[in-house]
Amino acid sequence: MADLKVRIAKRCAKEFRDGDFINLGIGLPTMVADYIPEDIMVTCHSENGFAGIDQIATAENLDVDVINSGGTYVTALPRAKFFDTAESFGLVRGGHVRATVLGAMEVAENGDLANWIVPGKKVAGMGGAMDLCAGCPEVIVVMLHTQKGAHKILKKCSLPLTAEKCVSKIITEMGVMEVRENGIWVTELHPDFTWEEIQAATGCELHQDPNMKAMEEE
Repeated sequence: MADLKVRIAKRCAKEFRDGDFINLGIGLPTMVADYIPEDIMVTCHSENGFAGIDQIATAENLDVDVINSGGTYVTALPRAKFFDTAESFGLVRGGHVRATVLGAMEVAENGDLANWIVPGKKVAGMGGAMDLCAGCPEVIVVMLHTQKGAHKILKKCSLPLTAEKCVSKIITEMGVMEVRENGIWVTELHPDFTWEEIQAATGCELHQDPNMKAMEEE
């Protein structure tokens, strides 16, 4: 399981360009900071109040005052800037964050996202996900393709929505998919899986991009 999450995080880190200002959500998305290519400068924003997230902290470099929005201890780059919640969400709502990386419980074929609550379960709240989905030009979902065999990519979400038609790209251990006006298109397929396997693991029809290539881990 951990290896699959690393695979997803590594692939997602390739999505960014030099100079990008991005947001990393709670859970698997926080791992992406560990794999940003060293030859580019990407600034990672955390909505709890700072920009310049570096790698997840270890026992050797842990600072109890530096945590991300999910409460995980992280490290900060020398250029990090700390600010209050108003400024943090001003950056998001003002469209200054180019992309956000979020986890998901469900994604619909039209880009609807459900990632904050399972009815009947305790939850702290939606957090900043709703603002991020509305304020960021690109919403990238990173997640395991299924949950205990159950489909997570569906024709229509069954869980309460975080936002409608916001997801632009989905990255799982099986491949890379783009959400387009006419459905979900697979642009990269991991060599561990066949087309039949990724389709069987998906609750809606997938479309094969004419230029689909192998998903690379490194």
